[in-house]
Amino acid sequence: MGQRTDPARRPVVGVLCCNEVADRPVQAVASRFVEPLARLAGATVLLVPAMPDTTDVATLTAILDGLLLTGSRSHVAPWRYGGPGLPAGQSVDEARDEVALALAGGMIEAGKPVFGICRGLQELNVLFGGSLCAAHHAERHHRGGWEGDYDALFHHGHDVELSARGRLAGATGARRVRVNSVHQQGIDRLGAGLSVEAIAADDGLVEAVSARPCGADVLGVQWHPEWDAGSSPASRAFFSLIGSGLRAGTDAVSPRRTE
Repeated sequence: MGQRTDPARRPVVGVLCCNEVADRPVQAVASRFVEPLARLAGATVLLVPAMPDTTDVATLTAILDGLLLTGSRSHVAPWRYGGPGLPAGQSVDEARDEVALALAGGMIEAGKPVFGICRGLQELNVLFGGSLCAAHHAERHHRGGWEGDYDALFHHGHDVELSARGRLAGATGARRVRVNSVHQQGIDRLGAGLSVEAIAADDGLVEAVSARPCGADVLGVQWHPEWDAGSSPASRAFFSLIGSGLRAGTDAVSPRRTE
């Protein structure tokens, strides 16, 4: 008789931290990324330090059922995609870049789902060989400063058009949704193998991408569904897709009962 699957087991999703300073160097992730993963995706969250020397990709890939690359106040270093220097006032977190790209690549190769929000979408695009840009849309898609009123910052929004046969259109039952817009970079050249899930209705910027390169979901959005997951059907749909992707992965690898 084979081992029996535990139906009560919640899938474990890694959530990547950022390197920040709060009187001292700290590993940080906004709590708003964590709560919807538990409530809407039915997952247990494991925080992953953005510290290359302390993060073993092979071990984490074996432990995790999925990975979420979060948004951040930092940007992917331009040398990783052959881009020009960042505008004044924009910062990088190269340690996070290293962990994000290595761990996401390891998870994808292992056939495990990877999801991205804002910076996470951009990391996925770079991982797939794409590039990023900042100049032509920064003012249109970002309002206010990180030290100001967060409600006002995240309530700045616009409409996006969802691809007819995409995962997000299927999950929302809609072709056009309103999303928030809090980013200074975006996709320039789309990474090889990525499909466009959504574009900005006003300027055509790629707002969401998906892929299934090794049998598991890769899905990233440029907006912040974690901010309004309690009120936005489109945001809840994103976390529901995370949940279904995680469960599909655990069902595929869990041993089944045999008679």
